[in-house]
Parts: sequence; C-alpha cells; structure tokens
Amino acid sequence: MPLELRGSASLRRFEHMSETNSTGPDSPRSAEKDPSDWVTGDEPATGAQKSYLNTLAREAGEEVPDDINKADASIKIDELQEETGRGN
Repeated sequence: MPLELRGSASLRRFEHMSETNSTGPDSPRSAEKDPSDWVTGDEPATGAQKSYLNTLAREAGEEVPDDINKADASIKIDELQEETGRGN
C-alpha cells in the first residue's frame, strides 16, 4: 500500500518495494551479479553468511574455513543448498 507524505510544496509518494521495480527471480531486472564481480567480495563473510554456511556444511558433512570471504561464502552456500536440498 503506498505511503503518502504531504510536504509544503509537493506531494511525495513512497511505494512499497514489491509494488514497483520488481527484482524477484522472475523479473527481467533480476540479473544476479556474479560473486567474483562483487566490490566487497574479498571482505570477510558476514556473520549471517557464516552462520548459515556452517549449518549447511554440518548437514552436508563438510567443513568451512573460518577465513572465508563474502564471495566464496555465497558460492559455497549455493553449492550446499543444492547438495542438501535447502533453499531454492
């Protein structure tokens, strides 16, 4: 549902993300960027990535290096989701 804010000279309209600019998996605008092209791909994996990655790795009977970077973590998550049947 759109939100409206009234300003002194103009009316601003804010739309919920799902209303326009759809970037879901079926959207033509949903071009996923290859993790190797990420500007921050060499930075350490986020806490959320590490947590989920460790869960998937445990289920798959694999180990994950503690110093994995964001890009490699994303790739490994995709691989392990396929292997474990989780995710997409």
